[in-house]
Amino acid sequence: MASKIKQSSVSYLFDIINTVFLILLAASCIYPFWDTLIVSFSSLKGYLSTDIHIWPSEWSFAGYAYMFGNKDLWLSYANSLFITIAGTFVNVIITVMTAYVLSKKNLKGHRVLTFLAVFTMMFSGGIIPTYIIVKEVHLINSLWALILPTAITTSYMIIMRNFFFGIPKELEESAVIDGCTEVGVLFKIMLPVSLPGVLTIALFYSVDHWNDFFNAIMYLNDRFKWPLQLFLRSMLFESDAAYSSGGESLFLLGQPMKMSAVIAAILPIMLVFPFFQKYFTKGMLVGAVKG
Repeated sequence: MASKIKQSSVSYLFDIINTVFLILLAASCIYPFWDTLIVSFSSLKGYLSTDIHIWPSEWSFAGYAYMFGNKDLWLSYANSLFITIAGTFVNVIITVMTAYVLSKKNLKGHRVLTFLAVFTMMFSGGIIPTYIIVKEVHLINSLWALILPTAITTSYMIIMRNFFFGIPKELEESAVIDGCTEVGVLFKIMLPVSLPGVLTIALFYSVDHWNDFFNAIMYLNDRFKWPLQLFLRSMLFESDAAYSSGGESLFLLGQPMKMSAVIAAILPIMLVFPFFQKYFTKGMLVGAVKG
């Protein structure tokens, strides 16, 4: 039986220092979120009573009561859900089809098409030309203006392309011999094998859509079409204005209401992410090294 290797004092000291450092690093990452959560459940008086918020000194649900009692909040939630679900569906379909085509090395003009795709990562049309195009196709003040102009992201397409590169060509060839079309090969063979990659880019796209408010500012004029992020931004600005004028009740003016808005915005992504985490890790690793 092999004897246990004795650890030197220097190695033992390094382990201690490394462990302490990682604990402090983790705490520095966790505390901002914890502070946000605790402040959201605190009263304005409790929030002002201390600078470090480990636990609420005075509990209050007034911020959440106002937030979730506002019908405009639920309307903005519905808009964000539509943008996220419909946008992610469009993104994934177009990204997968583009990546599948560019994974065909025997395709004529393969190098040129790949170069043109990668070129868009370095140069874009700019805000004003994009706005003009959106206006000319009559998408101003439409939720589709937040979906169609960003229908594909080149970096995510490259991840899927690398996945397709890593799949044995024998699978595709055997499907073609059995009479499967190119569309059938993609949806019946390639996609099931590439599920981690598909879910990875779906998570990326959904987070991008959920957090997007800049495009909403540019393209949406109707308040009833605002997504959640834009609605919360408006609420925070109105709260600050009300604080300056002194015309609103205290619980709407302080930091607890703002932190309640932050929690309301990030909660859906927090609930979804754990279900995609195992695919996310595998998808990033495999998609990054293959090809």
